[in-house]
Amino acid sequence: MGFKRFLVAFAMAAGLCAPATAAPLAAYGKLPSIESLSLSPSGRQLAIVATDGEDRVIAVKDLADNKLTLRTTTGKAKVRQVLWAGEDHLVIVTTVTTFPLDVVSKQREWAMAFSLDLKQRRLLPLLRDADDAMNTIYGRPVVRTYDGQPTVFVKGVKFVDHRGCLSLFRIDLAHATSKLVAQGDEDTRDWLVGPDGQPMAQELYDQNKGRWSLKLKAQTGWREVRTVNALLDPPDMIGLNGDGKAVLYAEDQDGHTLWREARLDGGEAAAPVAVTDGQYPMHDAQDGRLIGRASLIGDHESYEFFDAGDARIWRAVEKAFPGAAVNLASWSADRKRIVVRVDSPTEGPAFAMVNLDTRAATWLGSEYTGVLPEDVASQSAVSFKARDGLELGGYLTLPKDRAPKGLPLIVFPHGGPAARDTPGWDWWAQAMASRGYAVLQVNFRGSAGLGEPLLEAGYGQWGRKMQTDLTDGVKHLADKGVIDPKRVCIVGASYGGYAALAGAALDAGTYRCAVSYGGISDMHRFVAWAGSQHGHEAFRYWTRFVGAKDGRDPVLTEISPVAHIDQVSIPVMLIHGKDDSVVPLEQSRIMAEALQKAGKPVELVVEPGEDHWLSRGETRLQMLTSTMAFVEKYNPPN
Repeated sequence: MGFKRFLVAFAMAAGLCAPATAAPLAAYGKLPSIESLSLSPSGRQLAIVATDGEDRVIAVKDLADNKLTLRTTTGKAKVRQVLWAGEDHLVIVTTVTTFPLDVVSKQREWAMAFSLDLKQRRLLPLLRDADDAMNTIYGRPVVRTYDGQPTVFVKGVKFVDHRGCLSLFRIDLAHATSKLVAQGDEDTRDWLVGPDGQPMAQELYDQNKGRWSLKLKAQTGWREVRTVNALLDPPDMIGLNGDGKAVLYAEDQDGHTLWREARLDGGEAAAPVAVTDGQYPMHDAQDGRLIGRASLIGDHESYEFFDAGDARIWRAVEKAFPGAAVNLASWSADRKRIVVRVDSPTEGPAFAMVNLDTRAATWLGSEYTGVLPEDVASQSAVSFKARDGLELGGYLTLPKDRAPKGLPLIVFPHGGPAARDTPGWDWWAQAMASRGYAVLQVNFRGSAGLGEPLLEAGYGQWGRKMQTDLTDGVKHLADKGVIDPKRVCIVGASYGGYAALAGAALDAGTYRCAVSYGGISDMHRFVAWAGSQHGHEAFRYWTRFVGAKDGRDPVLTEISPVAHIDQVSIPVMLIHGKDDSVVPLEQSRIMAEALQKAGKPVELVVEPGEDHWLSRGETRLQMLTSTMAFVEKYNPPN
């Protein structure tokens, strides 16, 4: 029986049943039917973030009687996180793109948190009563047991002498009132709360001087235990260690990343642990202690749990779903109930719950209920050498029911660029393959999570070898006869959007059309804007990748698509969210104006109310529909 054939009552009650017909483009382009699932500490309740048409829904299900006890529509609010604070409260984090009215600042994505009292059916915003503070939060809230009760801690901005300082607040959930527990200064960038609900560590960074420091709480105040001067790649506080009595921080040393300890009790720190690019820590949701680490090395994600019992449980869970990629979504405090995301290569992703008491698994619902197994295209890993001999890899998704010979191709570069494509379900790639195209996703040089050498090979190669790596991937598939090199388009978002525009302006002759969502066209303007928005650290990051000495370096012109309009000979579509706070809409508008002035074929689509991440269902589908209509017009699949 297939993974997606058995859905529990919740999926039907929320209107998430799959149609009997083959999936239309809308089935891939809508928001996920289920966005997240979270078990309460006891494992008796399940919180669900789902979508109902264009609206998001938050529901709570009592697992004992298999009934919904709460179902509330949040409208088009962008729900980013839902976490349990005991059994009676949910903390909901949403974001909105706006200009704040109470401070002089720039448009950005602001996060707000709310407490939902399940007994009183009352929703209250957090930090609404904090004196001289904004009502927005930074980072993720954490839950600790304080004074015998589940208590929420959030980081927010408190104004001291007209300066915004990142400070730590404790939330009384009974009344959603806040109390300042630790005030930061203008260089504070993070806080750590110990298992006992007390502030434990403070991380600071002066980005002008590049001075990073770590402070631990002492009886007489805060003591500085570590300082590092780093204009780029400063250390990063990553959480508690395994016994909850030390702070872990990641620090670069001779090109390697080490996890180091700073002990609160003054004891001897454990030896540093070397980790590889693509490994990250896993912490217990209840007390924040380190319980393991996850690794995404090559094409497989794996978990290493330090506790033998946790490791044994996880091995049993993975064995229950042979042939699928299994990821931990949530588990109860006693590990007896475990929610997992199961990504089948033939049926797509779905959620399931494993009950260790009954030794049974229950399907909770499909991530995309409109997509049936017969609609899922196959994906395989590809590897090839770039023209300079560098070993590269990626993934190729092939359209169903078509022989892998002479296919039309869409090159689909990822964003970042310090990110990576991973194996498994990708709604955008699947949608393009469903229209009859092969889809190539290359982890070009500069990609992260595949080892430091590949990442560092991208430094200074923005618009150069990072771009030709994509072309070399096309040539590899053409040499194997899989694709027709005369029928290739490029589609991408964020950095991938830049790569699409560069494919049209800097790599003429490879593509028949290009589609950019939220892409960069003018590197001079963008680097200057990024510096004004985020300070010197952001400027240094961008100049590292583009290889510029400063904002006036002529290299920025050399790699700016808008500076090479004369070389564009293919149709270009630019799509941009009006509320994009990562790459401003100006970047698409100036490219469109330059192409129009030069008499080149161009279409500009501005998505109202959309951000950089396609968080709204309506505009996400509009983007996909516009993209495929454009590609099909200039590069028909048949």
